Amino acid sequence: MTHLNKTALNILKAWIPLAITITCLSGLIYLVVQQDIRIGANDPQIQIAEDLAGQLSNGQNPLALIPPTKTDMSKSLANYIMLFNKDAKLIGSSVTLDGKDPVIPQGVFIAAKKYQGNETRFTWQPKIGVRSAVVLVYYRGQTPGFVLIGRSLREIEIREDQQGKIVLAGWIAIMLISLSSVFIIGKIKS
Repeated sequence: MTHLNKTALNILKAWIPLAITITCLSGLIYLVVQQDIRIGANDPQIQIAEDLAGQLSNGQNPLALIPPTKTDMSKSLANYIMLFNKDAKLIGSSVTLDGKDPVIPQGVFIAAKKYQGNETRFTWQPKIGVRSAVVLVYYRGQTPGFVLIGRSLREIEIREDQQGKIVLAGWIAIMLISLSSVFIIGKIKS
């Protein structure tokens, strides 16, 4: 093995653990930022769902809480409301999808009653390209039922994509800098 090949091999051996560490840390940074952005997407829905559930528990007429105009969830970023009776049957909605009331997976109603203090949060994709951050709250009272508040994830997913590109660019830059540094140190030592 020539001196040049041996030097290159030593440089590579020194750089690989550093490259693995940089890759793991970059992945962790992306994961933390992505989760923070996504979890934060639920905040308005949590507040609205809990407030409406409180009003309904106190006897408020459910239909009085539904806005008069319906929003198409595939086109709008607006929050939307869906109200269900205790048997998970839709009683009122401010949202449509393809001109119809969207259908909620039945398992989330069970989860809302059973876990997390009568609330569940989930990402819902009723159609390809249409994703929402949703909060579903089960409320009690004279006429128990469920309040669902959702909001499009379109802008959130754009932010996640931008953050991913920033982390990728940083990863590439740090990988190149670290390889250059190890190469320079290796050259000095040899």
